[in-house]
Amino acid sequence: MTRLTERARALRLVLGVDDLPPSPTFSAANPAIAVAPAPDAAAPHDGLQPIRAIAAILLCAVFAFLTLYCTQPLLPMLTAVFHASKAAVGLTVSASTMGVALAAPIFGALTERLSRKRVIVASAIASAIPTLLAATSPGLHALIFWRFLQGLALPGIFATVITYIGEEWDRKSIALVMSLYVSGTALGGFLGRFFSGLIADSVGWRWSFVALGALTLLGALLIARWLPHGRRRPRNEHDEAAESSPGLLAVWIALRHLRNPRLLATFGIGFGTLFTLVATFTYSTFYLADAPFRLSTLALSYLFAIYLVGLLVTPFGGFLVTRIGMRRGIAVAIALCAAGELITLSHTLWIVILPGLGLVCTGVFIAQSTSTSFLRMAAPAGGRVSAAGLYLSSYYIGGTIAGVAPSYMWTIGRWPPCVALVEAVLLGMLLLALIGWRNAGWSTH
Repeated sequence: MTRLTERARALRLVLGVDDLPPSPTFSAANPAIAVAPAPDAAAPHDGLQPIRAIAAILLCAVFAFLTLYCTQPLLPMLTAVFHASKAAVGLTVSASTMGVALAAPIFGALTERLSRKRVIVASAIASAIPTLLAATSPGLHALIFWRFLQGLALPGIFATVITYIGEEWDRKSIALVMSLYVSGTALGGFLGRFFSGLIADSVGWRWSFVALGALTLLGALLIARWLPHGRRRPRNEHDEAAESSPGLLAVWIALRHLRNPRLLATFGIGFGTLFTLVATFTYSTFYLADAPFRLSTLALSYLFAIYLVGLLVTPFGGFLVTRIGMRRGIAVAIALCAAGELITLSHTLWIVILPGLGLVCTGVFIAQSTSTSFLRMAAPAGGRVSAAGLYLSSYYIGGTIAGVAPSYMWTIGRWPPCVALVEAVLLGMLLLALIGWRNAGWSTH
């Protein structure tokens, strides 16, 4: 009888009749869901206290994204060092994002049963090891392999810390702590690119990985010291149901998501969002390293300071969407990306970087904020976490393909065909939003 009861609970979850509390805001750089604590579970932290815990959260954000895209400013250099094609060196970006796409759903399941802090610290250490070993790569294939292992380890940090924030801080403080985390992810993405280019230009590309690996190990030690152990999480019927019929539950929830047109459209928009960002910032390095710009590796590392626009755009995007609605919000975001892509065709450096890449960044961050917010509305109760896992996978698969696909366009006519490819993806995103989100209307309500 107990077994039948457990299976009934599992099927009840599959059918979406459970009542999970809604999750807090998504990170613009990281689309994982933060599951809020149950209303009767008192969270120990309030506001920006304790300071050490907040510092640890910021370190988690920085080191989750420090190495993910760190090879982007190095691509022209790696092309010359390994005598490789642009598609081949682009795999150093795609390998890490593919690792994330594969590992993110797995870590989502693991963190339901393990200590949040232990998973975060272990993942930080695990990501540092292949980073250090990448410096020993005798060839491009070895470097790609180590980059793939880096990607496998990283979701253990960002997929877990989002949930940790939702569980450890008071409800009224979650948005504040989450906004600091978002800022940390943007900072980490910039610092990884900046340091790798700066060090590679001075002492060689291998030392970039040594430095980033050492910094990640230091970050893991500080996180281990400052991040409080999480509360003991009480077991509930969702845990029992998932343990009693994990295969049945996973299959039925996945099928339910794949029959949901709004979710399918959102997964496609997530794919296109990271495709746009990775394709633009990966192949613009080749464009700017070539005539008439001829930027050095050091100069290319400064280019990624434009990525910090996310610090300002994320809250603005949230404000905009609440005023004009999600469909209009995503349309505006896509339009900004499309305009920025066209502007990058200019042969004037400051125009390419500021209005060009700046608009692309702005649009991408607004699109990511909007699509992940809509995901919460489109996913049924009891399926939000699994929907976020599918979204996360499609998001990083988009980044994986973007590391290689534009190389074939480059062979046709260099940068302009790459822009045309990204514009085509943006058009597809717009169609998905207009058709797949139409049942939501133009309002956020």
